[in-house]
Amino acid sequence: MLEIRNLTKIYKGGKRAVSNMSLSVEAGDIYGFIGHNGAGKTTAIKCIVGIHDFNEGEIFINGISIREHPQQCKAMFAYIPDNPDLYEYLTGIQYLNFIADVFGVSGKEREIRIRKEADDFELTASLGDLISSYSHGMKQKLALIGALLHQPKLLILDEPFVGLDPAAALLLKNKMHELCRAGSAIFFSTHVLDVAEKLCNKVAIIKEGTLIAAGRTEELTKGESLENVFMEVVGRVKTDQMA
Repeated sequence: MLEIRNLTKIYKGGKRAVSNMSLSVEAGDIYGFIGHNGAGKTTAIKCIVGIHDFNEGEIFINGISIREHPQQCKAMFAYIPDNPDLYEYLTGIQYLNFIADVFGVSGKEREIRIRKEADDFELTASLGDLISSYSHGMKQKLALIGALLHQPKLLILDEPFVGLDPAAALLLKNKMHELCRAGSAIFFSTHVLDVAEKLCNKVAIIKEGTLIAAGRTEELTKGESLENVFMEVVGRVKTDQMA
């Protein structure tokens, strides 16, 4: 569903934000992308979704190059950044109808899906209000509803649990499982290792732009906590670099 081959992103001034990164996300995967703040997670994700160009490598969405066919790729996935910027002069329902129009969701289908998702996220009563009046958590919920409207084959999230209350966070986890059971895949960044360990069947660890470990969660942890593995791997890489 998502294949990254030798991705390299270098910013002006020579800063190498992502270096020769390769990984594969398959249908049914909940894939956690973990690392410290500033490790390169957001930069890599922005390359994946077509916001950033990249210097080397290739990115494929369901076998299609994001560089060569960005519009075709973007029709298949949904992306929510860590701090979603919504159109605050619209009401919640206007925003959701706009998203449904962009992805070609029919009138009948959008009505059913909006009602269900808004009820689930307890946002129905606020859909007629301007988004500018929403709290951060409400904006996050609205962005999630918009992302789920077209039932994406790939859901890409950057720190999706930040700002969500415990009930909404649990609901999102359940919906991630539902999407994957239906044949979709999820790729999300986080620095909350407990969440990644419990939720993800696969994880990748990035440090200073370099992928230092990736694979099935149980194979990487081998009975240890993901937190211990993360600290051990990151510490070992740091020691090797200093040697």
